[in-house]
Amino acid sequence: MAHRLIVIGGDAAGMSAASQARRRRGRDDLEIVVFERGHFTSYSACGIPYWISGLVPDPEALIARDPEVFRREHAMDVRMRHEVTTIDLERREVVAQNLEGGGEVRERFDDLMYATGAVPVKPPWAVTDAHGVFGMQTLDDGAALRDWLDADPQPRRAVVIGGGYIGVEMAEAMIQRGLSVTLVEAGEQPMSTVDSDMGELVADAMRGLGITIRGSLPVTGLEEHNGRVSAVVTEEGSIPADVVVLGLGVRPNTTLAEAAGLPLGPTGAIRVDRRMRVPGFPGIWAAGDCVETLHRVSGLPVHVPLGTHANKQGRVAGINIGGGYATFTGVIGTAVTKVCDLEVGRTGLRERDAKAAGFEFVSVIAESTNRAGYYPGSRPMTVKLIAERPSGRLLGAQIVGWSEAAKRIDTLAVALWNGMTVDDMTQLDLGYAPPYAPVWDPVLIAARKAVDALAALDR
Repeated sequence: MAHRLIVIGGDAAGMSAASQARRRRGRDDLEIVVFERGHFTSYSACGIPYWISGLVPDPEALIARDPEVFRREHAMDVRMRHEVTTIDLERREVVAQNLEGGGEVRERFDDLMYATGAVPVKPPWAVTDAHGVFGMQTLDDGAALRDWLDADPQPRRAVVIGGGYIGVEMAEAMIQRGLSVTLVEAGEQPMSTVDSDMGELVADAMRGLGITIRGSLPVTGLEEHNGRVSAVVTEEGSIPADVVVLGLGVRPNTTLAEAAGLPLGPTGAIRVDRRMRVPGFPGIWAAGDCVETLHRVSGLPVHVPLGTHANKQGRVAGINIGGGYATFTGVIGTAVTKVCDLEVGRTGLRERDAKAAGFEFVSVIAESTNRAGYYPGSRPMTVKLIAERPSGRLLGAQIVGWSEAAKRIDTLAVALWNGMTVDDMTQLDLGYAPPYAPVWDPVLIAARKAVDALAALDR
């Protein structure tokens, strides 16, 4: 009997693991069964806001491989619209419900790949039967929202609740669709993934797009009329709405894992080792947005749900399942986004993260431009660095600016990954030409400023 791998979840982590395992074991030696409760496999959830806005014309553009490709070219038994409801570790079986055809199936496994991803945070006040309220995590979620926006009567007023990546990107998408948009945020301002001084730059850009921002305003409920959402209720009154998007973040989808007795870490996500094995459970693997991982700077476990991590973790798990050896060594929290033409990047620790991890540090902000000041199209760029005292080791960085801003965070991420000090960074040999950077790149200007700040404190 062939060795059997069951995969729960048909997106980034699950299909990366399945594909790697298939490459390393012949078709006769490994049987792969994939259960996916949705309608799509291997798609870019990060691209959903751009499909909503109309920048991406159709959902097929976001799909890397459809189920038939996996069936035909990789000999995988991919079962769409099947939701696994039970993991029986003692019998090494899973039970799944056919969501369209009905009925129940029970399948054995030798190895189990748990890749259920994350689910949108949905507080009690958001649990409603009213139509027009959407979380935004899967391509199915995006399809439902598109249908609502295109239906009669067409919505005119959108309220986005939460100012993280999804909230900011969806607010922009709604503006581009021609809706009036209000973003409601419980914190002082949107984009809490950067420090407040940098987040204020993002908020200013959003206001410039015509987005109304209501900060420090907790939501307490939703109102409906004739079965449709009609308003968002806050502590300062109601905000009219024809469509509501929940951008309150996500939590790891661990319901099945917890019921089966798999260990969860302090973040609420599944604990795994560097090879993506679930400790104490031979043959059980997990990867993607449902697991926690090590932050390489703070040394603490974190839950950072990003497609880049999911693909890498799935690949590591698949190599190991297939008989090879690979490890996932952690994350530093690098991420980028945009608000219209304003670009935002961050990596490593924010100030509050550094304090929580017990670091002594300095933080500096450097103002520069994306190109030589005399070159056409030169625009402002703000770089923030956080460096450890007294060593000068880089702990974190943030960038807000226009063209050529966000991807500069990659330079800082590489420096951070390799434990460089800000003094080391002042000597980096970065590319220069007037169309691409000033003669002193913004990264180098910020590093010099951090060196000066450290020296001033040591005097």
